[in-house]
Amino acid sequence: MSEAPQSPGFFEGFENILKKYIIQILVLVVLYFLWRNGMLTDFIKEILALVGVFIFGKWAWRVWLHYIQNDFISGIDFVLLEIVPPREVLRSPKSMELFFTNALYHWSQKGGKEEYWQGAVWLWFSLEIASIDGQVHFYIRTPTRIRNLIETQMYAQYPQAQVKVVEDYTLAVDEISEKSSWGAWGCEFKLFKPEALPIKTYVDFGLDKDPKEEFKVDPIAPIIEFFGSLQKGEQAWLQILVTASQVKYKTEGTWFEEHDWVEESKVFLKKFLKPYTNIRENGSVEIRVPDFLSNSIKGVSGKITKVGFDTGIRVMYVAKKDVYDSNRRKDIRLIFRQYANPDSNQLWRYNHTAGDAIGASIFGLSKKQVTLLAHRMLREYQERGFFHHPLRHQLFNEHSFPWVIKLFIKNFFLPYVHSVTFVLNTEELASLWHFPGQTLKVPTLERIESKEAAPPTNLPI
Repeated sequence: MSEAPQSPGFFEGFENILKKYIIQILVLVVLYFLWRNGMLTDFIKEILALVGVFIFGKWAWRVWLHYIQNDFISGIDFVLLEIVPPREVLRSPKSMELFFTNALYHWSQKGGKEEYWQGAVWLWFSLEIASIDGQVHFYIRTPTRIRNLIETQMYAQYPQAQVKVVEDYTLAVDEISEKSSWGAWGCEFKLFKPEALPIKTYVDFGLDKDPKEEFKVDPIAPIIEFFGSLQKGEQAWLQILVTASQVKYKTEGTWFEEHDWVEESKVFLKKFLKPYTNIRENGSVEIRVPDFLSNSIKGVSGKITKVGFDTGIRVMYVAKKDVYDSNRRKDIRLIFRQYANPDSNQLWRYNHTAGDAIGASIFGLSKKQVTLLAHRMLREYQERGFFHHPLRHQLFNEHSFPWVIKLFIKNFFLPYVHSVTFVLNTEELASLWHFPGQTLKVPTLERIESKEAAPPTNLPI
């Protein structure tokens, strides 16, 4: 029988306390010394001056980065491509997953001069599904320099598809205001649990096994059905913005080291398994995971084996005021419910235009303020903004004011809300954005009517 662990002695306990609180103790000693020698007042003045310089320098640095990054972004030309799927889509979403990996994952190691002098940023893309008067369309917004790659990789996976340049459909809506003829409601989505846990994917629906059409259960079908049910004068827009994951997390126990989302997922997994981990006296480790947690563990392990993208999701319902249906908001809030995995993760509505992310004011939000929030989201959708906010958004956001002040300022000024981004891998993205198969009989989904083929080689000249 092993002996019970002994409590530390007096000197050992004192040493542990000294190690843990050494910085706080040194600060108290210095303050006591300054106080005893009448130098505390001058010391406080010097500290306040240093703090002021630090705060000013921090804001100046943020303004500089914003300036050079926006100058760089202004030089990027974007184009909106419509992807018309073929009449027969016989491939699983695995094809779209390969397209994301080969066409959209642009990871690069930028040097100090590029990042802090030229303002270089990583390229981002927007995967979109839009319903215009019930007609459903698939779009990809991309920098023009990547257009050829987008087209070739799309044709590589879907040879019978059609890729064409189109005008931005969102520009038909000029503004959302009391004078405008348009009404709108929108929201963004975030993950309900840590991003290490995946949402339900097409693999969970068995589409990776390419079942026969009559046995397919496609998770994107409810989205296309809803979009196709809209009437004349109504529009619904879905926007998924992606860029190669560059999020960094501070490595625990170090001063300056950082790690990526894959290592962060491993950290999460270790903490998740800690209650079920037993370290024996000989140093061996035994982990006994309950059966009801096995799917969650497999999900985390599987997610980090594929390429990850920083992702932002935004959805809007826009309609002429004479046909605007407020009940459509409920449909939009639930369009991702089929991707919910109770023992893993799900997409959760956030930052809708009624002001939930800002919080309730003691007087509530007026109709004019709600309209302003809808107009803001329209502009952010049109700008495809998620990763690079304008300066006003960075300076006057909901984190800039204490919660007590926010209770009152919302009657005069609505702070901006930071969009929430998270990591989804290619399998999750392909589940959210892919061409439906033949089981979906939505007549308003535009498809290529006939197969295109090269002319015979033996035609007379």
